Order: sequence, then structure tokens, then C-alpha cells
Amino acid sequence: MATSHKDSIDDAGQDEIILVRKQTKIGQVVSLVVALEERAGAMAAAEIKIGQVDDVQELHRTGLQTVPDRYIRDGDDRPDGDNVCAVAHIPVIDVAELQRDDVGLDKLRLACEEWGFFQVVNHGIAHELLDEMERLAREFFMLPLEEKEKYPMAPGGIQGYGHAFVFSEDQKLDWCNMLALGVEPASIRQPRLWPTAPAGFGETLETYSAEVGELCRRLLARIAETLGLAPATFADMFGEAVQAVRMNFYPPCPRPDLVMGLSAHSDGSAVTVLQQDAGCAGLQVRGKGGAWVPVHPVPHALVVNIGDTLEVLTNGRYKSVEHRAVANGEQDRLSVVTFYAPAYDVELGPLPEFVTDEAPCRYRRFNHGEYSRHYVTSRLEGKKTLEFAKIDPLAGEHDGTAPEETST
Repeated sequence: MATSHKDSIDDAGQDEIILVRKQTKIGQVVSLVVALEERAGAMAAAEIKIGQVDDVQELHRTGLQTVPDRYIRDGDDRPDGDNVCAVAHIPVIDVAELQRDDVGLDKLRLACEEWGFFQVVNHGIAHELLDEMERLAREFFMLPLEEKEKYPMAPGGIQGYGHAFVFSEDQKLDWCNMLALGVEPASIRQPRLWPTAPAGFGETLETYSAEVGELCRRLLARIAETLGLAPATFADMFGEAVQAVRMNFYPPCPRPDLVMGLSAHSDGSAVTVLQQDAGCAGLQVRGKGGAWVPVHPVPHALVVNIGDTLEVLTNGRYKSVEHRAVANGEQDRLSVVTFYAPAYDVELGPLPEFVTDEAPCRYRRFNHGEYSRHYVTSRLEGKKTLEFAKIDPLAGEHDGTAPEETST
């Protein structure tokens, strides 16, 4: 049942992985992310010992009634039902309204300021495409383990099938299997990790990613307007944007009260778009005071959240928010997540429009590729990764939470 990592990188005999940087004009991708992935895999193979990592779907298939110790969380880290605010709801944004009048933009601004999370409807992506992507993703996870292990995620790696963000033998594991793939630009793709089964998976993912990428660009243009910026601000800044997809599968767990489907974290992206299983809720957003707010599925809606990149660019005006996934005792759950971020050579830091005497600069300037490397080589621990960018990481000015009782 253990996930195999024996094929972690193609050129396992290499002593070093050389990061190639192409000196090209501003706006083009400078870092070749394939080299970044290979470097992570090489470091992992040499330095990271992750111990026994069981495939949670295989654990479920055995009919086990107890949970292995590596998945059992400490008391404070368990999904306490008493700490869930079930009456609150994140906002729902009609994308069509954003094109018509200022009312829609006002709703979007409030959603970004008060929540950092919202669902979008009338987003322009065909429901049939969403359904097909979900069907094929589910079919992939239903394949025999030996078939899925043809696309292994290396220890410490960021692409392939397996467990991500695992860096030690004593680390608590999430009750989740993942398939993570680089999509855009072409240089970050690892074709050997793109599944050839089920039939049509790759072609559908191509179409799906193109549509979601276009939605990200439209939303970022509208988000720029809510900030008083020109609509093209982020598009011009991001250059050849990076887009990646991660598919998460959460099988039923005999003791969902003891485990975490996915540890609490914020995203390193500019924006993230999540398609969640309509039949089973599991995503939760951290609210004020520490309460968790469930994100109830809306049929064919997509969940959008602000990532760390936008928090930095807006000097904290729009904040990334902690979120997590909880397990279920009866049903499995699937999500398809798209991360949209600037090119790796883009220098990030607060835009001058958001730095004033009343709002002094809170983040240093840094290369986005530098932050990405930091993010993918760190455990998921709330908003801890963002301390990398803070001028005073101990200031505690950003709690990364959304309102506890605001509803739409």
C-alpha cells in the first residue's frame, strides 16, 4: 500500500541538477521550472526521509476501522465541530454583473476585503466541461494503484501522484491523495507525469485549463478595478503567467474527527480557482476568532480565493485567508484546484499606490520564483510561509482570517 517513489526523477544518477536561467527580455519566464522540479526531486532523494506513506484509498479499501498513527492529529489540530460556524456563508459573485455596472464591482471589492474567498456563478465555463473534468479526475483516482504509481510524485516534489508537502518521517499526514501537474507555460510541464488513462484526460485538462486561465485573467482585471487600478495592471505585471492544477481525492475515513483532509494553509498564488464536489462539502475557511466557516457547494459554481501574491501586491489590503479540508466518514470527495500566479522572474512587492504614512510597507521585494521555491519546500502550516515576505514577521498584523458572521 505504500506509495512508490523509486522513479522520483528521470536522471537519478546525476550528481547535480543545474538550474538554467535564460536571460531574456522583461516579462518572459526566466526560470525553467522543470529544472526547479528536478532540483526539488534530487534534493528529496538525497536528503528527505519521509518514512512509510500509505495510499489512503488503499487504506480505505482494506476496510480498516482504525486510523494509522501518522494520520492522527494532536488535539488542538483536530477538526473540532464546536469550532465551526455553520450559519455563515462566503459571498457569491455573479461574474456577468461585473461587466454591467458598479454594483457588481462593489460586491467583489467587499468579498475581497472582508473574506478573501467567494464563489462565482455565470463564469462563462460550460457546465458540461466542468462535469467532464470532474468525471475524468474521479476515474483517474479509481484506477488501480499500480497504474497511478506510473506518475509518482518524488519526496519533496511538486508534480505527480502521491502526497505533497511531506518532508520528514514524523510529520502528520493529510487524509488525501493528490495529482499535481504544471500546465502553463509549456516549460513547467513534465509530460511523463500526465496520465494517459482514462482516455481523454489530457485533452480535457488542456481545454479546462485554458478556460479557467481566461477566467483568472478576467477576475484579476475586475479585482484591479476594485482597487482603483487599470484593468490590465496585473496582466501587464505577471508576464507569461504560471498556471498549475492539483486534483485532491479524499476517501471516506473511519475516524474523520481525528484526521485532516488537507492541513490549514493559505495559497501562494495570485488567485486560486477551485471546483469542489457538489455532493460533499469539506472546504472550510478560517473566520475571525478562529472559527471555521464551511463552503457549501453551489452547483457548477467555482470557488475563488485571494493568494499570498495579491496580499503582498496590495500591502495587505486584500489578504489571503487560511483554509483547510476536513474528511468525511461516509462519502469520498474530489476537488480540482487551479493556481494562477506571475511568471517566475517577476519581482514582487507592495505597489506604491498602497504604501502610505498610514499604511507603511509591510513586505519586502522579492523574486516570485524565490517565493515559489520557499512555498513548495515548506509544510502547510497556516500562513507561516508568508513570513518569508514580511518586513517584520513577528508583527502579527495579518491574521489571515475572514469575518465569522458575515453572510450573503
